[in-house]
Amino acid sequence: MVSKLGLPRTLVWGYIGLTIFMIGDGVEQAWISIWLVDKGLSVAQASCLFTACGVTVTMAAWITGVLVQTLGPRKVMFYGVIAFVIGSFGFIGIGLRSMNLAWMILFYAIRGLGYPLFAYSFLVWINFSSPIARRSTAVGWFWFTFSLGLSVIGPWLSALALPLIGEIDLLWTGMVFVIIGALLAILFNKDKIPEEEKHPFNTQELIKAITILKNPVISIGLIVKSINGVAQYGLATFLPLYLISFGYTKIEWLHMWSSVFIVAIFANLFFGFFSDRFGWRNTIIWVGGISYAVVLVFVWLIPQLLGHNFYVMACVLCLCGVTMAGYIPLSALFSVLAPDNKGAAMSVLNLGAGLGTFIAPAITVLFYPSLGAGGVISIYAGLYILSALLTPLLKTPDELENKRLNLQHKLL
Repeated sequence: MVSKLGLPRTLVWGYIGLTIFMIGDGVEQAWISIWLVDKGLSVAQASCLFTACGVTVTMAAWITGVLVQTLGPRKVMFYGVIAFVIGSFGFIGIGLRSMNLAWMILFYAIRGLGYPLFAYSFLVWINFSSPIARRSTAVGWFWFTFSLGLSVIGPWLSALALPLIGEIDLLWTGMVFVIIGALLAILFNKDKIPEEEKHPFNTQELIKAITILKNPVISIGLIVKSINGVAQYGLATFLPLYLISFGYTKIEWLHMWSSVFIVAIFANLFFGFFSDRFGWRNTIIWVGGISYAVVLVFVWLIPQLLGHNFYVMACVLCLCGVTMAGYIPLSALFSVLAPDNKGAAMSVLNLGAGLGTFIAPAITVLFYPSLGAGGVISIYAGLYILSALLTPLLKTPDELENKRLNLQHKLL
């Protein structure tokens, strides 16, 4: 039954553990920016905190692929757990207790190392262990479980627990979820990556995460992947403040944001199956790029036209969940763009995911004070159009060679 659904049987405990880990990582995602502003930080200061975290997320994500290919996924995932625990103790126990911005930035940045080392290592593991014919489906299951924990159960748990235990205790509870999920994914998961995918651990292998960017296709893929997560990570930094000005409450925002990802997790599964048949690039262009840009315009426009209308706004935000799933096949596509350097290619994919978490709040810091929500959303929409224009250039080596031979044949 599991195999018929496209879920690799040998990785089931990894998917379960990832869900629980991401619940712990995601308990504060939808409310912490509002809470920090209520505690006295400015919007710019709160965004700086998330930007600093985005930098460490980016750096950790960048090296994940080559670390998995040389050290193995279990070790790298374990290092991620250690970083998350250390960062959480410092951020909650020292930074938030004193509301010292410098300590908060330092430990939140260390904490930011945790989830990319853990989650993206498992994503690389999936790409090494799943057959190519069903790889997008397997990746769809990854993003299903990732989003289920991070953006569905996490915010839902927040809405339920915040009135009962408060923000600080909820953050400590999140760390417990992280540890339980890690134990399941690392110790119970028995799958091993194929021997032919393993490379020796040396400086040359680590440098491949940088030198592979000389490949123009990989560099273009980096841009597309960086754009992929901009709205997901960026909207949470300013959209609740925008909606509050139209009469929405924090609890309404939490329910809407959670609904987005309830829709998204099922869209992830659908577009995993769908793109294996319709085409990976076609799905990215039309669903992830063009449609997402259009939906973002309506995210800004609906409050302007209708004011406070919870159900219409929730429906529009849920369309974000549908269209963001259009990027699901990008993870599978990356694994075949450089088949001889798969680990390095997946490092660049993960770098793009990390850059999205950095770019999104950075855009808020730079443009929200002068352009407001409408200006920031317009920038996001333009980026998604750009990703749609770049996606047709993501050709495999075989496709590029066939194109070269065809051109050569025409010239002769």
